[in-house]
Amino acid sequence: MKKLLFFLIIIFFSFSNCKSAKQAKSKNPTPSKVIIGANTNEDIYTEKTIRTKDINASSGSISPTVSKAYNIVEYAKQFKGVRYKFGGATKSGMDCSGLVFESFRAHDVILPRISRDMAKNGDKIPLNNVGIGDLVFFKTGSRRNDISHVGLVVSSDDNGNIEFIHSTTSAGVIISSITETYWDKTFVEARRIL
Repeated sequence: MKKLLFFLIIIFFSFSNCKSAKQAKSKNPTPSKVIIGANTNEDIYTEKTIRTKDINASSGSISPTVSKAYNIVEYAKQFKGVRYKFGGATKSGMDCSGLVFESFRAHDVILPRISRDMAKNGDKIPLNNVGIGDLVFFKTGSRRNDISHVGLVVSSDDNGNIEFIHSTTSAGVIISSITETYWDKTFVEARRIL
């Protein structure tokens, strides 16, 4: 009976992803902890996807953080075209927070599973300062008080062209631009986890 109850609770919280839900407001909110472990995978990157300001001027090298962010993005891209599945986090179906959660988890960074909880982590940054691997958050539900959608920045440039990978109910895992009318109107904030 305890296992069934535990399973039902897990399913309930999984199904609250990418949806707006009323949540009690705490006077002293405490963000969830982000755990970053050692990554044994070889870091890969290309100059095209790394902005000039991410390169160390004195050595000409790319920081390990930027390289890790690139690897997280490349991992997320393998899910492009996967259908939307509420609460999903596999190639058989995925929701927005499942995509972000799995992409970071695969590189030893553990985030909360729900988009509104992810938005309590990392450092809030201005949209014009986002880079590869940063998270963008939106309020897309019928209740506009809670963050209900998250995307992972795959590219940005100094002209404000920002693209992010995410999972939508209509098209599954796709790459969109922040300048598209819908995403521009529902954008709330950007956060840097790494």
